[in-house]
Amino acid sequence: QVQLVESGGGLVQAGESLRLSCAASGSILGINAMGWYRQAPGKQRDLVAAITSGGTNYADSVKGRFTISGDIGKRTVYLQMTSLKPEDTAVYFCNAGRRDTLGYSIRDYWGQGTQVTVST
Repeated sequence: QVQLVESGGGLVQAGESLRLSCAASGSILGINAMGWYRQAPGKQRDLVAAITSGGTNYADSVKGRFTISGDIGKRTVYLQMTSLKPEDTAVYFCNAGRRDTLGYSIRDYWGQGTQVTVST
């Protein structure tokens, strides 16, 4: 059974910081990417940041404020979020997956999500 367990969400004020953590366990085979997605109420789930063997990539809205780190081999990924804004409020999901050479998903595993709420 595959499990991705997230922690670190919460309620903060605008300008503050949070750090999200995710650890994957179980029969996860052949993953080559890990990352974070978020979903606000009434909106689709969007990529926030990802780490692959080729490096890292970020959504434009979080560049310069968020930093992703981790170790795919150890199946851990972290998201340091600084200068948080109310528009960052969402459920944040940890993802582990296998991507093809063009970056398209072959297989995905998801955590249960952790709520991040940023107040004004």
